[in-house]
Formats: sequence, C-alpha cells, structure tokens
Amino acid sequence: MAKPCGNTNAANEPRRRLPDVIRAYTHPACLQHDPGPGHAERSERLRVVLQALERALPDLDWHQAPRASRGQLLRVHTESLLQTVLDTRPQQRIDLDADTRLGPGSAEAALRAAGAGIAAVDAVLHGHVQRAFCAVRPPGHHATAASAMGFCLFNNVAVAAAHALDAHGLERVVIADFDVHHGNGTQAIFANDPRVRYVSTHQWPLYPDTGARNETGCGNIANVPLPPGTTGAAFLAAWQETLLPFLDAFRPQLVLISAGFDGHRLDPLAQWALEAEDYARLTRALVAVADRHAGGRVVSLLEGGYHLQALAESCVAHVQALVF
Repeated sequence: MAKPCGNTNAANEPRRRLPDVIRAYTHPACLQHDPGPGHAERSERLRVVLQALERALPDLDWHQAPRASRGQLLRVHTESLLQTVLDTRPQQRIDLDADTRLGPGSAEAALRAAGAGIAAVDAVLHGHVQRAFCAVRPPGHHATAASAMGFCLFNNVAVAAAHALDAHGLERVVIADFDVHHGNGTQAIFANDPRVRYVSTHQWPLYPDTGARNETGCGNIANVPLPPGTTGAAFLAAWQETLLPFLDAFRPQLVLISAGFDGHRLDPLAQWALEAEDYARLTRALVAVADRHAGGRVVSLLEGGYHLQALAESCVAHVQALVF
C-alpha cells in the first residue's frame, strides 16, 4: 500500500517518534465505495485526507485495515443488515435510503472501515502505541443495529467499542462524537449499556433530528445540541462545561472519537462556523482525559466532512493534536 502521512512539529516542542505514539489505518478498498456522481460522501474525501497527512506527517506509521469478521459485526448489528450489505453483491448501485447507496465496491469498503477500528483498538490495548487514527470510509455513526442510513453502512465506532468491551474485557469506554450531525446509531446501540458513555455536540435542527438534551439513555448519554451559526468558542464551551466533566467522572479505560469535520465554516451540509484549530483544541482536551484515566489510549475514526480543503486541514490538525 502506498504510504499516506507525515509530521510538522510546531511550537518548538520536542520531536516524538510517530511510530512510538500513533498508528494510522486505511485501505485502498475504502476508495472503491461509490455512492454515485454528485454524492457528498465521495472517494475524493479520503484521497485528500491521505494526501494532506502524507505532506504534514510523513513519518506516520500506516497499516492496512483488516476486514471485520461477521462475528465482530454481529456484536452491534443484526444478521439482516449483514446480509443486505455483504450478501447483496449488486452489479450496479442500489438505494438503501434516500442518500445511502450500495455498489459493487461497498461491501469490501465497509468491512475494512469497521476492521480498521478493531485493529486500532487492539494496537492501543496491547500497548503497541498510545493512539490510532482510522482514515476510512464509508462513515459509520448513523448506522443503527438494523439499518444503514445517512451515508453509513456499518457503525465503525460502535464495532470498535464492542470489541474493546467483549474481546478485551474493558468496563468503561467513552465515545466522543464531534461530527456536526448527531450519531443516532451509536447512541441507540449503547443507550442501555452502562459500560459505554456516549457524548455529542451537533447542530440542531439538522439531520437526523435526534440528540435532544433529554435523550440520556440509562444515564450514560449526554447531548449538547447547538444552533446554526455556532462558533468555535461556543462549541468548545459545551465540551468544557458539560461533556468533558461527564467523561472525566466515568474514568474511562479507552477514549474513542467519532471525528467528523463537517462543522467547519466551509462545509456545505451544515451551518456552523468552526475552524481547524477548534478541532485541534478539542482533540487535545480529549487526549488529556485519556491521559488522566486511560493511559493515554485514544482511537479516532473518521466520520463526516464534505468540503475537501476544510476536511484535509481539519484532519491534519486533529491528527497532529493526537500526537503533540
């Protein structure tokens, strides 16, 4: 596989050897999922991320994402969804809903995207690295146990969390979701599982019209919906005042991130006004939570972000903040 990624060391901080700190996962199959001409969730999204990381962090330690197994997927998904995504094998694109499509390359892409999170969890929990970033598509956080939706086929972060719980025996895992759209699928999958805390900031109102403050699961869910026009200051305040204390109180053994960058001011699918540096600031705060409670263990998985330049810049800022 071509090596995608690199490192600029800012602010006179001592250089850290990236392979000792972080791994990145991707797979060429993730470029082969094709929702069709004009679709926002296009393969160019991943290409620009890989190119930008290669320029900015040339020492990043890249690994090919394995396939998730059916058993690993069945921890959070139904057999009927697996049959739809993996066994349909369409020769042409078919619509699963108004904006979620399945094509000839989709099944392999979905298996690799979910498998990346599993491999990343294994790497950090076995102590090979402290942190990992999964540059994959399709995204995952809208997929429910039984349904693909919102560009998502399998719920990659939920599969990763279930693997940490069931294969590694963790008791406290957090999922921090800063995508501008609420991760309805992730919330629904873990709403009754006290081993997982799910927290989210997201634009309200906006697709998928979930994530109200009163959606609290079994006391393990915290949502802060924010209006159109939200700035970086308001976004970060929501995390500092509400969500980070909620995570700290849980004393997580692993921090997972649903890293969506569609809250950027240039993104065409929402109306927030964030900058790349806002994502870096929040990432550093989440790393600090992991440092306090989880031995620094963080796994981040790419979700949304649909303006190519904004996505590339925000993703680089996020991965640099995972390291430095």
